[in-house]
Amino acid sequence: MDFTKKRWITLAACCLINLCIGSLYAWSVFATPLAEHLSGLTGTQITSGTLAIVFTLANAVGPITMISGGFITNKLGPQRVILIGGVLYGVGMFLSGYATSRGMLLVTYGLCCGLGLGLVYGCTVGNVVKSFPDKRGLVGGLSTASYGLSSVIIPPIANALIHASGVTGAFRVFGIVFLVVIVAASFLVLPTPANFVPAGWKPAAAGGPKRPDKNWKQMLADPVFYLMIVMMTCGAVAGMMNISQARAIAQNMFSMSDAAAATVVSVLALFNVSGRILAGTASDKLGRIPTLTCSFALSIVGLALMSFSASGGVVLFYIGIALVGICFGALMGIFPGFTSEQFGLKYNNINYGIMFIGFAFAGYIGPVVMSSIYASSGVYTGAFLFASALNVVGLALTIVWRVFVDKSAKKKH
Repeated sequence: MDFTKKRWITLAACCLINLCIGSLYAWSVFATPLAEHLSGLTGTQITSGTLAIVFTLANAVGPITMISGGFITNKLGPQRVILIGGVLYGVGMFLSGYATSRGMLLVTYGLCCGLGLGLVYGCTVGNVVKSFPDKRGLVGGLSTASYGLSSVIIPPIANALIHASGVTGAFRVFGIVFLVVIVAASFLVLPTPANFVPAGWKPAAAGGPKRPDKNWKQMLADPVFYLMIVMMTCGAVAGMMNISQARAIAQNMFSMSDAAAATVVSVLALFNVSGRILAGTASDKLGRIPTLTCSFALSIVGLALMSFSASGGVVLFYIGIALVGICFGALMGIFPGFTSEQFGLKYNNINYGIMFIGFAFAGYIGPVVMSSIYASSGVYTGAFLFASALNVVGLALTIVWRVFVDKSAKKKH
């Protein structure tokens, strides 16, 4: 069997692995019961907002191992890198079940899970994009969608486990399961052969003239990189602030029950997943920038509906959070292929890791801004308006891209 066929096995294994590490985005389901558990242990008032820094740290450290993992993968191969990252992630999740303070959670969940996730995610996404130069948007969408799909599957399971054995028991069970699955699946991930071209595919037929491969130094010297990373940050803030506290938002705005609030988390995750696949596929046909333009515009509409829902009802809230989810998913599905398209496939593992810093920055800004605004005002409207403003900036940058970058590319060719 040649690699053109074997690569589908690698894609399936990478999707399964990403399904496990995507459990990080079910944080909001754990946050409230975990805050209650720690409040009882410490005798101090701890809230889901207080614990948001744990989720923020996990996202912030991811790019560190995504970038370093890109260098290591070239020497050790994707199997070993994923195995190491999987052990780190599974052990971190398991030890979170023994956390007795926010400080310990910062180490187990924030550092261990975050660093493990960076190793695994950077390797799986980078490897499948290299393996499918003919379907960059599709596989970028599928590999990141499986990551997001975890937030659809995990919340109801976690909710059941939390009620049956407590939040600490849920962490331990997930830690063991994820450790076993990731380690086993890592052996099915095959490295992409150098200069691989799928059978029957002609590079010039997809995407026009081939761009030269750029290493990380050359990428950082290209103004296009900064345009892209700012777009990623602007688009990701809305998704990150809602994903980190979706359950708390639903309960604070509408006094929803635990089960109903967990459903909101799943709805957000489901549309997040859909956006990754739909936008990834659409961007192969329509182009990355036109698809991003639509995403920014729809996200603005979604955030406006969430703002109005405070007085307009829960239906507007569901529609708004669904739009935010699908637009956030679109961004994450487009950028792996977008990065390789602009800077080449050869160094994509490292380059995408650096580009992911924009996402990590959004992972810090989103939850912190939302927690701060809610703590000071008692409502989320200001946070939604802040995220809308960033989406307006992102939308404007897609216009800048068309005026300057696309025109410049046409002149060269």
